[in-house]
Amino acid sequence: MIKSINCKGKLVEFDQPKVMGILNYTPDSFSDGGQFNNPTKALSHIETMLNEGADFIDIGAISSRPGSDLLNAKEEKARLKPLLSEIQKIFPNQIFSLDTFRAEIAKWAVNEYNISIINDISAGELDPKMYETISELQVPYIIMHMQGNPQNMQDNPKYNNVTQDLIQYFARKIHELKSYAIHDVIIDPGFGFGKTLEHNYQLIKELDFFKVFDNLLLVGLSRKSMIQKTLDINAHDALNGTSVLNTIACYKGASILRVHDVKEATQVIKLLKQINF
Repeated sequence: MIKSINCKGKLVEFDQPKVMGILNYTPDSFSDGGQFNNPTKALSHIETMLNEGADFIDIGAISSRPGSDLLNAKEEKARLKPLLSEIQKIFPNQIFSLDTFRAEIAKWAVNEYNISIINDISAGELDPKMYETISELQVPYIIMHMQGNPQNMQDNPKYNNVTQDLIQYFARKIHELKSYAIHDVIIDPGFGFGKTLEHNYQLIKELDFFKVFDNLLLVGLSRKSMIQKTLDINAHDALNGTSVLNTIACYKGASILRVHDVKEATQVIKLLKQINF
């Protein structure tokens, strides 16, 4: 049976993995360092990603790189408003996701602008009103695992067994979300969020273990430090490593690849489809 999600009445079927293009609408992203931090550049980049085959665009106004400081809600809304206003006019039929952990921002963006999915790096941990809000909005909800918060998540993260611990974590979360009548739940292991290099590669190796859930699986490996450290390169040179790991992730059950480089991710999927993976 092909899985699907309901994005404001538009049914999206996952007969093959989808590509989610990343728009870091921030001045301090680890990967593109504010390259798209104004509406004109951001809109141009969105158009490029859509032309390259992106199924979704994920917009984030807060950097979640290790050690980053978080904007307050007022600043987050002020940063997003000009861009979301333009997106609503220029791309009325495109599916957009918003990367936010705040319920009030999620509600505002879904109700007033063209946002169809909420991507929460904290899975409700940073805002106790998020589950109630998602239940009211009835939009797909991406829950990511993060040990701690962006300020401290890389301070010696520890697990009994990272894969087993995450499976138990998502089992609890999915059960709780069902009690709120939230059913379109997408799980994200959170590569690099409170994990050592060894934790990240164990998760890649055992990614197919997450098939125990009847939920779509999002994987965000794009240009991350787990690639940079292993190959002794910087983010700029991490595209090839990203494509390799994205290929493995698709083989092991990834439903969505969240990437900076849309064209290359769509090529991975096309090649895999050619050999009936």
